[in-house]
Amino acid sequence: MNKATIGRLYEHQLLSELDYRFACFVGRLDGTGDANLLLAASLVSRLRGEGHICIDLSDLAGTLLETQGSEPLRCPPLNTWLNVLHASPVVGRPGDYRPLILDGTRLYLQRYWNYEKRLADALKTLAGRAFKAPDESHLQDSFGRIFPRDEDNGETDVDWRKVAAFASFRSGLCIISGGPGTGKTFAVARILALLIEQHRNGGLNISLTAPTGKAAARLQEAIKKAKEGLNCAESVKAAIPDESSTIHRLLGSIPNSPSFRFNRENPLLADVIIIDEASMVDLALFSKLAQAIRSNSRLILLGDKDQLASVEAGSVLGDICDTGNIHRYSPSFIETCCRITGEKIDEGSSDTLAMEMNDCIVQLSKSYRFRETSGIRAVSQAVNAGSGLHAIDLIRNEHFDDIRWKNLPPPDELPRHLQEWITEKYNAYLKASDPLEAFELFNSSRILCALREGPYGVHNLNIAVEHILQKKGLIHRSGRWYSGRPVMITRNDYTLRLFNGDIGITMTDDTTDGEPKVFFMAPDGSLRSFLPLRVPDNETVYAMTVHKSQGSEFNEVLFVMPDRDSPILTRELIYTAVTRAKERIHVWGKEDIFLAAIPRRIRRSSGLRDALWGRPREIHVS
Repeated sequence: MNKATIGRLYEHQLLSELDYRFACFVGRLDGTGDANLLLAASLVSRLRGEGHICIDLSDLAGTLLETQGSEPLRCPPLNTWLNVLHASPVVGRPGDYRPLILDGTRLYLQRYWNYEKRLADALKTLAGRAFKAPDESHLQDSFGRIFPRDEDNGETDVDWRKVAAFASFRSGLCIISGGPGTGKTFAVARILALLIEQHRNGGLNISLTAPTGKAAARLQEAIKKAKEGLNCAESVKAAIPDESSTIHRLLGSIPNSPSFRFNRENPLLADVIIIDEASMVDLALFSKLAQAIRSNSRLILLGDKDQLASVEAGSVLGDICDTGNIHRYSPSFIETCCRITGEKIDEGSSDTLAMEMNDCIVQLSKSYRFRETSGIRAVSQAVNAGSGLHAIDLIRNEHFDDIRWKNLPPPDELPRHLQEWITEKYNAYLKASDPLEAFELFNSSRILCALREGPYGVHNLNIAVEHILQKKGLIHRSGRWYSGRPVMITRNDYTLRLFNGDIGITMTDDTTDGEPKVFFMAPDGSLRSFLPLRVPDNETVYAMTVHKSQGSEFNEVLFVMPDRDSPILTRELIYTAVTRAKERIHVWGKEDIFLAAIPRRIRRSSGLRDALWGRPREIHVS
């Protein structure tokens, strides 16, 4: 292999121009132009763009890289690769300040090694921070009132929301994972009441936050509703915050900078920080947030570890939860939890691996939203278990009235098949004159796609929807910014406080002589409006990708799958699509494509899991 090989990979589109240019830059710094170094540099850039934090050379060594219209390229043996990298001045060891960092067999861009290391250190510090009740009898009384057990209704199983509250009180870190309707925000409202009651010497500074404005608004609304049923003093309810913010706003965005006002040197004042939809948070943002949290604070993460990972690099929540592995609580946790809460956890056989992390994670599985006969519930469980055939049988089972299967129409017939659903679902919001009413109606249903491009991708479906609505007279497209056009922000604008994923609706405004304005809903439920020319990069969003739908829920979902297999079709994507629906979902697809997706799982290279769970990898280079 020689230097020209990297150029060949670029020519055959295995590498982007950025990957190729970065490899050339590393080669110039190194001075040797070693092809194995250039290959490693180009691959670490390419895979970071695909969501990986690093590349594991042990997985790639000796494998073939397929190129279009050319002979496959074989990666070098592991020892050869490691020796070249160790000898290069541009490759550092952990803690060095070099463009690339080699940690065992994992090769990182320096910035991402730093993000991962600082996040792991911050989380381990929080997990190791133990809190004790100054008055155990007072804590027991709080648990009894705030989490009453209704044994008359047959509630005799472990109340895992109560266990989550105990874990949140006991440690500086708690992760509450569960699917939609499992009571995560119900538990958080009670956790906050519990913590406020124990904090007798003064008020707690509490921050509620989420990755997107929509998710922040949903968290805020859910907490408000959950507060109403609390059995505690009004002063305690009043101390639970009524407002939520995005993570960017919490940290204090600095215009035209990746840095934030709050950081390791200037930490947040919050005593308790709640992050909802934590699966959506990428490594970089997670690391910056964790570094800004004081070591004596509490961090409580809410999310679904089985959902899709973040759009950007990392699969942080899954790594934190060590998804795929089973851990038991420590004997100390089990004994104290039983004494304080009355909840008796099956001891099983506890392991000694990262016991502090074991005691920080609570999985909620009981659904309080979906009844036992819910098709959405049954199918999501089958998908999550990897049982594609069972999931297909359930979808096709006409016994369920909340989930339907439709064989995917050919591309040229797709608009005709879409017409009835689109007209019915989008008619009301397009006729609304009040922006708040328009948002409520528009957010009740959505078309979800797996891909952006192609005949069944977001771009094509949005065009088809516009044509149908225009033909029905529901919209009048005299230009790009017609009344009723829904948009999604695709680039953060810290000055306007509009962020990637925020949804806006274009409507005429009487105060501007009928000129259109784009309305956005703030986390506190208020409306903000902008002239179209001020709105940052955006796209029409009658249809959106499943990735972009994370943090959102809709009464009814139409999930359109592609007509051919793709690496992006995974178990997590199907599970996420199905669980976006609260009342009904229609799945349009091909059975063989559906079945091919279920066994495929997201795998992102990272060292975070090993760092948190104590699995060091010793590498000996000959």
